[in-house]
Amino acid sequence: MAKTKHAKRSSASSTPYERPSGGSNNSNSKSGGGAVKNNVFKFNTNVGQHILKNPGVSDAIVEKAYLKPTDTVLEVGPGTGNLTIRILATAKKCICVELDPRMAAEVTKRVQGTPEQKKLEVLLGDVIKTDLPAFDVCISNTPYQISSPLVFKLLAMPNPPRVSVLMFQREFALRLTARPGEALYCRLSVNAQFWAKITHIMKVGKNNFRPPPQVESSVVRIEPKTGRDRPNVSWDEWDGLLRVCFVRKNKTLRASWLGTKEVLHMVERNYRTWCAMNGVAVDDSLADDNDNDDGDDDMDGADAAEEWGGMDVDDEEQDTPDFFKEASAAAPKTKSKRKKTKVAELVREKIRKVLEDVTELADKRAGKCDENDFLRLLFAFNEEGIHFS
Repeated sequence: MAKTKHAKRSSASSTPYERPSGGSNNSNSKSGGGAVKNNVFKFNTNVGQHILKNPGVSDAIVEKAYLKPTDTVLEVGPGTGNLTIRILATAKKCICVELDPRMAAEVTKRVQGTPEQKKLEVLLGDVIKTDLPAFDVCISNTPYQISSPLVFKLLAMPNPPRVSVLMFQREFALRLTARPGEALYCRLSVNAQFWAKITHIMKVGKNNFRPPPQVESSVVRIEPKTGRDRPNVSWDEWDGLLRVCFVRKNKTLRASWLGTKEVLHMVERNYRTWCAMNGVAVDDSLADDNDNDDGDDDMDGADAAEEWGGMDVDDEEQDTPDFFKEASAAAPKTKSKRKKTKVAELVREKIRKVLEDVTELADKRAGKCDENDFLRLLFAFNEEGIHFS
């Protein structure tokens, strides 16, 4: 009797798909004489591809968005379309922004030949770098790597969505809702709660995804403030102030503002710009005392470079790479070669006046301040001609 020919197995696949194992532990492996007909993606977890497989969770996410039949919905990272088909069943239109061409093709194919096909628009690219069309609601099983940039992009929009229902890593969701004095309270917390109402909807376990992530997740509802409730404050000014305050949230505001040369130089540049725009003369002559450098230097050069090189919300000391800490410990401090001018002295005195005399917040830490404290700071700095945009 002739032997049955078996296809050779290869450990490496030449396609973006792979077949599930046909072993005895797979309950679906015996259909059709042992041949498995359904291909599945090799998900790229490096870009956050963890597909939500629990239909109950998908239904709850869309339900909490309270969609109207006239709504246009933005979905970030639709994946294989488990949320998309539920959105299309209720909304007027769904705009999906997808980074992976395979996933974009999959979600398009899923509605092909159905009435929902005309309601779906797929944009291929990075949502953070994409100019988004107008939309009413945002729904997303968010790739965790872009959680912070996505929230800031949505909040900073001139016409933000009416509501956003977003899946995040559990710790990030807790940062969104953290209050002053709590361990996770940060620049993200202040910004999100200043511009929007944040509600924690539900927890989602890692086993609700394929493949399971290494962390637990949560769904939050973000409702931007509108009309009279929306703060009449420049986003750039507000966020610029918070960036300085939260450089080291557990240090005093005096240390954050007066103890770092980079901050003093930045404020001086901004003050010079404001003076030039308002016809105010500045005194560029050298100060009487040029023996010392520009600040008390709460941070040395390596540490400051790390702080100002990137402006994520997680500006925490424990996030500093080890090689930065080693370089910081090994490198001796050197005096600044920059000569101190009278305008630099004036700016330093203005900062001291705001912190100590006007707001009396010099000895308070950013992690303990609420939005009223930051509003007082911003108003006082603006009164002294110091701006952050």
